[in-house]
Amino acid sequence: MSAANGCDYCLAVHSYVSAELGGMSDDDIDLARSGSSIDPKRAAVARFAQRLVETQRKVNDADLAAVRSAGYSDSQILAIITVAVQALLTNYINNVNQTVIDIPTAGTAA
Repeated sequence: MSAANGCDYCLAVHSYVSAELGGMSDDDIDLARSGSSIDPKRAAVARFAQRLVETQRKVNDADLAAVRSAGYSDSQILAIITVAVQALLTNYINNVNQTVIDIPTAGTAA
């Protein structure tokens, strides 16, 4: 989401945390930035989050069916939406404040 929303600070933080705490490779981080993953369940979440951005939070029945078919319950989908909205809020705050990137960056995609 941060890539789609143009939040360089959040993108740097998420990439750093994913690499350092999550053990994700640069390739995995690049995939996540593009709304994908090598893991099918994570890919479904990434696609759903990407659709939230693309549709301005107006996903359709097919979007919901896709994330449900990946094994997510309605309560888990609500949690995904909650995290996406939190990311949107932090993207806006950091973009408006022009927060300086003060951590090492990981991953290579923009």
